[in-house]
Amino acid sequence: MSGRTCDIAIVGGGLSGGLIALALARYRPEVSVRLIEAGPALGGNHRWSWFGSDLTAQGEELISPIRKVSWEGGNHVAFPGYRRQLSTPYHSIRSSDFAAALMRELPEDSVVLRREVAQLDAEGVSLRNGTRITARSVIDARGFAPTGDLTGGWQVFMGRHLRTAAAHGIARPVIMDARVAQLGGYRFVYLLPIGSHDLFIEDTYYQDTPLLDRSALSSRIDAYCNKHGWDGSIEGFETGVLPVITGGNFARFQAAHRIDGVATVGARGGFTHPLTSYTLPFAVETALAIAEDADLPGEQLSVMMEARARQHWNRMGFYRLLGSMLFGAAKPEQRFKIFQRFYRLPEPLIERFYSGRTTLADKVRILVGRPPVGIGSALGALFSSRPPLLDRQKDFLP
Repeated sequence: MSGRTCDIAIVGGGLSGGLIALALARYRPEVSVRLIEAGPALGGNHRWSWFGSDLTAQGEELISPIRKVSWEGGNHVAFPGYRRQLSTPYHSIRSSDFAAALMRELPEDSVVLRREVAQLDAEGVSLRNGTRITARSVIDARGFAPTGDLTGGWQVFMGRHLRTAAAHGIARPVIMDARVAQLGGYRFVYLLPIGSHDLFIEDTYYQDTPLLDRSALSSRIDAYCNKHGWDGSIEGFETGVLPVITGGNFARFQAAHRIDGVATVGARGGFTHPLTSYTLPFAVETALAIAEDADLPGEQLSVMMEARARQHWNRMGFYRLLGSMLFGAAKPEQRFKIFQRFYRLPEPLIERFYSGRTTLADKVRILVGRPPVGIGSALGALFSSRPPLLDRQKDFLP
């Protein structure tokens, strides 16, 4: 007997930590796990969505126990000068269904809720109540924490679940409705018809600061609903402030979060799409990779995840470049034109863009042709630096 509490201790019960625990339970059930979450429930209060082209067959299998809403008929986008229907299926899960699936699939003693962590180290986790959980490997899956080593802007949003009095008539998700006042940054409304009388309505901004004015965003959602004749009861809401990464020193970012012998995953480890802030496809990839190498000692697992994070950073360089152009080349009220032009490109290219698998030919196609911003402005943006991402408002998603 090892005398340890478990084989693997995971700190953070959000998307990344929860999917790792799920992958271990499904593919390596002999490996004992503790999933430690400071909040009252796994997953927090969030909704995660993805395109049907984002995941491999094994990735789809991993998340199959989680109840999801799917739109096999595709999705829409709408801009001031252009509308388009795309055929790519779209899927979404809410955190309560995520939590329910984990509580159902994981061994009864593997979830630890309402426990704040005092310290992590290579041999275990110390809780603030004095409890010590010892483990062969420790994984840090806590949320994104800015250090000032990365640069960029912010994606700020408020989402509302509205139960409409009458059937709303929306058949497919609207990924971007940018036919709204831009208000100092790229703004769009995101719509999910999660039932015939249920809509998830999200007001989203690509902006230079992380400030989130809940009152203003709520009023703008009210106005959007009034414009479309939707009324009813508010069943829930969520807010978020996510980094849009355009550059920086990733080695220093890693060093700032490094705990010797502890593997760091999720957005805290750098596993995010720098332009869209998507995390689900990369969280699934990470969970499958850890399940495959679940026998590694903690030190080797941490080295493996750092190497994967560096590879991911290098692979995402093109998207950081596009982010620099978005923030630096276009006036805030004209940023929508970049996405409006992008959505005229072939659908397979758009699918690869969101999944982070853009090819060299895709990159050429995105950059050539009539640009939505001036050449001089675009070149100037590439040679300028964005401000550091600092924690001016503590409202980050895990």
